[in-house]
Amino acid sequence: MIPRKIAGREIRTIVSSIADMSTPMVVFESTTHLYWTKADTHQGSRGYLGGGTLLKSRNCRAVPRNPPSLKRFIRPRGARMRATNDEDVFDITIVGGGPAGLFGAFYAGLRQMKTKVIEALDQLGGQVAVLYPEKFLYDVPGFSKVLGRDLVGDLVRQATRFNPTIVLSERVVSIRKLDGGFIQLETSTGSKHLSRNVLIATGAGAFYPNKLDIPGSQEYEGRGVYYFLRDKAIMRDERVLIVGGGDSAVDWALNLNNYARTVTLIHRRDTFRALEEDVSQMMRSGVTVKTFCELKEVVGDRERVTGAVIADNRTNQATKLEVDGILVNIGFRADVGPVKNWGLEMIGRDVVADEGMETNIRGIFVAGDIAKQFRSVKLNIIATAFAQAAVAVNVAKTRVSPEANVVPSHSSDLTEA
Repeated sequence: MIPRKIAGREIRTIVSSIADMSTPMVVFESTTHLYWTKADTHQGSRGYLGGGTLLKSRNCRAVPRNPPSLKRFIRPRGARMRATNDEDVFDITIVGGGPAGLFGAFYAGLRQMKTKVIEALDQLGGQVAVLYPEKFLYDVPGFSKVLGRDLVGDLVRQATRFNPTIVLSERVVSIRKLDGGFIQLETSTGSKHLSRNVLIATGAGAFYPNKLDIPGSQEYEGRGVYYFLRDKAIMRDERVLIVGGGDSAVDWALNLNNYARTVTLIHRRDTFRALEEDVSQMMRSGVTVKTFCELKEVVGDRERVTGAVIADNRTNQATKLEVDGILVNIGFRADVGPVKNWGLEMIGRDVVADEGMETNIRGIFVAGDIAKQFRSVKLNIIATAFAQAAVAVNVAKTRVSPEANVVPSHSSDLTEA
């Protein structure tokens, strides 16, 4: 029987490179078993390559590791398996499985580059998958709006079209150049990965929410006080209080309006950091907006949140609100982690790149929120990350194949298998 979730084990997920196949295989590898399924059986994004969750057990098979006849389980007739191990040299290794990394993986496949993606988390999708799966994104080209989880699902399907190797739950801790021009990446598990080029697409690094330090905030964290909302169903028909004035706070206010019973947003100022159009839409909606207000106390019945005390910061007049859930969006602290120890030129938390998205170390490229392109405006949006990843991969292609043109053919020239 196939478990729907492999708990308590470190999962290393590999998308096997299989030639001569119209339907690629996805192999889930644990310490004791291999789980495999056809890639086209994965419908939707929930659990896709994430945390060892198997979407549909009837589509999967499990076999013991290293049985004498293992190949008959994972290699369809007529297909050739290409082994993946630490000694394999890849044309490009992408550090980070968020939007920039996933689009970079797709483009590398488009340019017929042997590609590996290494992601520190147990799922692909990066910040969007972790922080915003239930939020609508409005600034992704081609979508009037798209849920974070749906965008991630589409990006994963696009990225795996050309069968890259995917490594999850491994954090890259060091990168160094070797003789012969190869680059070695070592991860938190002790694994070593060899590559001709590296694309760093780690976003702004690890995110930690700024937390409240008021009576009741710690006691009721997870029981009505939330800093992330991965499943908005817990707010259905509830009385919701949102704290903050940035993009996250305003986006959630719009998202939960007409979903929760009531939505109230408080902000300590009368100006907002969120996009102007979103603020205008919120003001026209059914969201109750209270400016110059701060949260002073979380009230509960020892089991759940039942109320909140807010105060006008101009008069100190306090008001008690009856609420069922409090969503706190007062910013994050970001840590780029070991990237700062890799010898890359940096400005603050950003890695400096040239017009080809290459860093001061030849063969190492950057894209997305971590990138600061020389003499260019820094714009941390997904559209920019896509473009930077495409530029980086196309330049890297010329390092692998000097005869290649840095300008690719149009993807419309592709034909479906």
